Amino acid sequence: MGVCTLTNAQESSTAEKSWTFDPEVNFYFMQDDFFMLPIIKADKNKLHLEARYNYEDRETFSAWAGYNFMGGNKVEYTITPMVGAVMGLSNGIAPGLEFTLTYKNFELYTEAEYLFDTETGDNNFYYQWSEITWSPKDWWWVGITGQRTRLYQTDLAIQRALLIGGGYKNLELTGYVYNLGFDDPFVQISLSASF
Repeated sequence: MGVCTLTNAQESSTAEKSWTFDPEVNFYFMQDDFFMLPIIKADKNKLHLEARYNYEDRETFSAWAGYNFMGGNKVEYTITPMVGAVMGLSNGIAPGLEFTLTYKNFELYTEAEYLFDTETGDNNFYYQWSEITWSPKDWWWVGITGQRTRLYQTDLAIQRALLIGGGYKNLELTGYVYNLGFDDPFVQISLSASF
């Protein structure tokens, strides 16, 4: 979740051989609820590893492994097919996909998965988070986002938000205002780092 800023795929070969880590924590402020959703991503060359908590369901952990495909000139892309194991209030196996397309100051980011619940097929569920951002400067961005989740209940099947974010060195802070104009608006704050 959140704006995905990528390390340039054309960096020196020594940088490509080292690990990169991208921890992120999302804070959800709802009318009658508050929760955190931490994520950590680790990449080395083409290998992608990821761990999430409270993503597929409350009190649920998921561990992921995937493969990064990167490239492009005018339009840069990173496509990462993955598979994950989900354990907690929901249990199952989940194939997933993350991808980023970047063209000039515009970026499209999507993460999607389908949870196959190992206890009952009634809990199978398709999740998706997508956002489009525009960066007038390298250090700040604005955009729109939408997500489909069962982490919390609202009247909308797809949550919609406006977002604004900024970065300094290896830190980023992005704010989201969801469901403006509807009965159940809420705010999400995302804090992330890269090293």
